[in-house]
Parts: sequence; structure tokens; C-alpha cells
Amino acid sequence: MLPRLKVIEQDLIDRRTRAEHEGWKGEIEGIDLTPSLLRQKHAEALRLSGHRRTVHLGMPSAAP
Repeated sequence: MLPRLKVIEQDLIDRRTRAEHEGWKGEIEGIDLTPSLLRQKHAEALRLSGHRRTVHLGMPSAAP
């Protein structure tokens, strides 16, 4: 998931650069909202990836 978030971030940077070049003000405003959400998602993915633990479920037994 983390590599995909980096790809999305780079795409946003490229799209914003093009929007600035083309003068698309509405597009720039929309793109500017997305990086903060992307950073939140990235932080959440990092947090969750560090908390994976192995859970011992025991050996199943045959029903009597």
C-alpha cells in the first residue's frame, strides 16, 4: 500500500503542475485538498504496518 501512495502523490504533483500551466484554477483547488488526505492515509498505513502481531490460535481438536 505504501508504494502505491507514493505513486498517487507523484501523480498529484504532476497534475497540479499541469493545472497551473493551463490556468485551471478549479482543478488546482481540488488537487490542493487531496495531499492532506493522502498524508493521513500514509500515516495510517505506517501505523498499521508496525502493529502486526502473530496470534497463536492453538491446535484444533476433534469433536467428541
